[in-house]
Amino acid sequence: MSSGVGVNPECLNSFQELKLKKVHKYIIYKLSEDNKSIEVEKTSEASATYDDFVQQLPEDDCRYAVYDFDYTLPDGPRNKIVFFTWSPDNSKIKAKMIYASSKDALRKQLQGIGAEIQGTDFDEVHHDAVLEKVNRK
Repeated sequence: MSSGVGVNPECLNSFQELKLKKVHKYIIYKLSEDNKSIEVEKTSEASATYDDFVQQLPEDDCRYAVYDFDYTLPDGPRNKIVFFTWSPDNSKIKAKMIYASSKDALRKQLQGIGAEIQGTDFDEVHHDAVLEKVNRK
């Protein structure tokens, strides 16, 4: 299902900077005030931590995000770009519906995503929970 929401070109530009140039560690996306397009809300410095990222997720509103996730396996370091759909339980029903129906508009434009995480509370986006999902892929 599609909501007819567009994607601001800045969304893809920022993603390319994260993916190819490693300028950002994460990007947080939100719907515009009129709910007609997805736009970049915040980008981070390349030195940002996972905790910095999680602290930027609102407790009561939806967001999309990508995070350049680094982790280590016994045979060496790994990296995956993770796409997050953040839809906390206490966000408004209308916001949840619009974000759910608009996700594909953004997600399909972001080539190179290694894993997807759906988060409804902070336990689901805890570093260890994400690491476990990323490791399964």
